[in-house]
Amino acid sequence: MFTIKYPFDNDEILRRQKSLRRRLLERDSISYITKRIAVLGGSTVTDIKNILEIFLLNDGIKPEFYESEYNKFYEDAVFGNPELDRFNPEIIIIFTSIANILNVPAVNDSSDEIEAKLENEFMRFKNVWENLSRKFSAVIIQNNFDFPPSQPEGNFDAVYPNGLEHFMNVLNRKFSEYAASHRGFYIHDINRLSAETGLERWHKRSQFYSYKFALNYDVFPNAAWNLKKIICAVLGRTKKCLVLDLDNTLWGGVIGEDGLNGISIGNETPLGESYTDFQKYVKRLKERGVILAVCSKNDNDVAELGFTHPDSVLKLEDFAAFHANWNTKNINIRQIAHELNIGLDSLVFIDDNPAEREIVRRDIPEVSVPDFDPEDIFTCIKAIEDNGYFETAAISEDDIKRSDTYRQNKQRHELEESSGNYDEFLKSLEMEAEISPFREIYFDRITQLTNKTNQFNLTTKRYTLAEIKSASESPEHITLYCRLKDKFGDNGIISLVIGEIHGDNLKIILWLMSCRVLKRGVEDLMLDCIVREARKRGCIKLTGIYIRTKKNSMVESLYKDFGFSLLSSEDDHTEWELELNNYENRNTFIREE
Repeated sequence: MFTIKYPFDNDEILRRQKSLRRRLLERDSISYITKRIAVLGGSTVTDIKNILEIFLLNDGIKPEFYESEYNKFYEDAVFGNPELDRFNPEIIIIFTSIANILNVPAVNDSSDEIEAKLENEFMRFKNVWENLSRKFSAVIIQNNFDFPPSQPEGNFDAVYPNGLEHFMNVLNRKFSEYAASHRGFYIHDINRLSAETGLERWHKRSQFYSYKFALNYDVFPNAAWNLKKIICAVLGRTKKCLVLDLDNTLWGGVIGEDGLNGISIGNETPLGESYTDFQKYVKRLKERGVILAVCSKNDNDVAELGFTHPDSVLKLEDFAAFHANWNTKNINIRQIAHELNIGLDSLVFIDDNPAEREIVRRDIPEVSVPDFDPEDIFTCIKAIEDNGYFETAAISEDDIKRSDTYRQNKQRHELEESSGNYDEFLKSLEMEAEISPFREIYFDRITQLTNKTNQFNLTTKRYTLAEIKSASESPEHITLYCRLKDKFGDNGIISLVIGEIHGDNLKIILWLMSCRVLKRGVEDLMLDCIVREARKRGCIKLTGIYIRTKKNSMVESLYKDFGFSLLSSEDDHTEWELELNNYENRNTFIREE
């Protein structure tokens, strides 16, 4: 299947925009989700939009675009535009740059005048954001400011209050503070991107004067790729699990041959320090919700020994799955996905051996396998970040606890195997559930679940954070989340329902559940709560929708099993109905808090 892989050739992307788009749309095996994206530009952005479309299609997202006229981002946002109103965007990108700062400080400005210009400039953009937020239930992605193309005061420009670079840095900080306090608002960090690209390559002033390109045409793909990473993170289309080799990946050397004292880790040597830095990076990923697993050709005891090294940053308990044996790595990776109950397309595999990488690529093309230079482990960090595998739009409490949850699942599985029967096992879990309408504190996690859950998901409808907020505030909707705890720990938020009220009927338009709590009675409890909420609103029947996808066949008969009657069936879409007058609660094993 045709895909575009990073690193890509910028020239090829720029030259072959139309043919690449056509080839991506011709792929039969992709089920695209459609998103309406408005690009409000402070410069000429048509080609950035076109390249962004290619990168989104590559990730299974089919965008429909609205593009503002040249440098009309402020007018469209503040004064309105009927065409934009009709378009009703789900995602809004405000693509501005250093060229769009109007209140530039003069050399003779006083500190009060500089402060006033800063406040005026910030308020001008804030006015844009808040007008768009009032009008649309849309995610907003705002460029911060790139470094200026010139530095009239030299190095002093960075500290001189009247300097443009200093002014830009303060504005960027204000933008970041706003983003930190406003859900659904994200920063596209072109400040860092301009530095990474190199300012001599980033800026080409002749193109600005001739075509009003805010950045060099040659780096349009870099900006579009960076935007793509944010959109995929907002929509939950990122990876979940980092699968790691050990020898010459998490430490230097081969522990089975060199022994514990012979591997390179720690700050004693340059090589050891590089692997310590890599372990710190991996630990950071784990701490904010990335699941870690080991896949190594080794004796298990020998592999585990490496994590007892006093300089090892990572410990055995950091890994949710640990497969060290002499099976081929493609076999082990399939077992890891099964053990963690996640899709193969959620995995990223890191191995210093190119032959091992190629075996996994060929046998399991769903797994992401980046190339890097084994002589420089930092290139692995760059490969992970540049591909955007674990790009995040927010970090929730459940993200931070995720590794603990997967470790606790091992304990639950061990208890299940030792129990006399399944009912005994469910009783022994001592489960308690918190069922409640959506709460703002959980919006990030709820949005994440709607975009990442595929198997137990009856409609696979995807939501942005703004849409979740809108549904939670709507009197025509019922929203429910379930947070499940048991004697082993807190599973976090694991099930969601959104229903639409139509007279005396409640139509279930979203019902999903995390697969890690399958067959524990949560679905029975959720149906009880749906019925209870429907009756409170005067509803006397439920309508359930099932839309078949390639991944959700496990819930194909759910409504039938719950006693719903089939109303209609057309292609992959079925509708079901349940009369509520004689409904009896189904939950047996879970206590509501």
